[in-house]
Order: sequence, then C-alpha cells, then structure tokens
Amino acid sequence: MKKISIFVSGNGTNLQRIAEYFANDPEVKIVNVVCNNPKAYSIERAKNLGIPLRMITREEFKSEAFTQEMQRLDLDLIVLAGFLWKIPETLIKAFPKKIINIHPALLPKYGGKGFYGEHVHEAVVAAKEAYSGITIHYVNEVYDSGEIIFQTQVALDKDETPDSLAAKIHRLEQANFPVVIEKLLKQKD
Repeated sequence: MKKISIFVSGNGTNLQRIAEYFANDPEVKIVNVVCNNPKAYSIERAKNLGIPLRMITREEFKSEAFTQEMQRLDLDLIVLAGFLWKIPETLIKAFPKKIINIHPALLPKYGGKGFYGEHVHEAVVAAKEAYSGITIHYVNEVYDSGEIIFQTQVALDKDETPDSLAAKIHRLEQANFPVVIEKLLKQKD
C-alpha cells in the first residue's frame, strides 16, 4: 500500500482530481489532507471525500513534532497541491525526494517567492511568452528550484489573458498531476 498526504491552501481542485483518480486503486491511499487556511474550500472537499483533515498553524508546521507526526504515517509521498507555505528544512530532510510540488509555469521561469496562482499567469502574459505550462518538481529548501520531474506546455494565443491562460494551465494540471504521482509511486516499489 502506497500512502500519500496532500497539502493544500486553497480551492482544492487538484486534491479532488487526485482523490478521484486513485479512488478505485487498492494500492494507493490518501491518508490525510494537511491544510493551513481555515477558509479554504479544500476543507469541504476533504470532508466530502472522507479523507482525514489536519489543520495546521505556522508554528506547528515548523515544529519537529509535526515532522515526527508525518513520519509516523509512513508516507511514500507528500504532494503539495496549491500549498503556499515554504516547507521547513526538518520536513525536507525527513522526506528526501518524497515531497513534490506542482507549479503553474515552466520553471525555472516564473518561479520563486510570490510566484503563485494568478501572479504567474499575469507575468507570463505581460512578458508575451509564446508558451507556458506546468512543472512538477521535488521540493528542496529554495522555492521552486528542486529537481524537475515533469513538464508540459501549452501555446499562448495572441489575445491571451491571465484568466484564459489559467484555464489552460488548470486543464494541464488535471490531466497530468495524478498520472505523474502514480508513476512516482510505482518507481518506489
């Protein structure tokens, strides 16, 4: 049995998609959802999906106790699905090459502190880029700089807006994130 934890801060559409993707897979279990935002809709999604929810404060998140709590779950993978806090070094060291993130751009461009959600799409459109896409990468101590696992791209139209680009990126995330997670879990056999 492969065990994953999903960390969220927002709406939780990737959480929903990942849970649905693995719903009938007896070899993969989402053991919990960790959320840092008491107003996030992903809380409702976790409840509706029947996945245990762990709300966390910034102080708890940075604590050795939280790292130990996560270690006791014997996780194969921690999946950041729109989680906006920097991962503490203690957690990274406890889960080497076991924490992954999805970023809504083609890293290394448009990554780093402050580059998330609409901020990324606004910057890409303003720069008149020909392409954008998604990057799934391992998490290290520096925002969006871990080893790249997977990238795919989409062309921008002449009249692209941040909102229309966000919709394209969302489709890429929904199509690819669960598949990449599944491949990573199979590699860990």
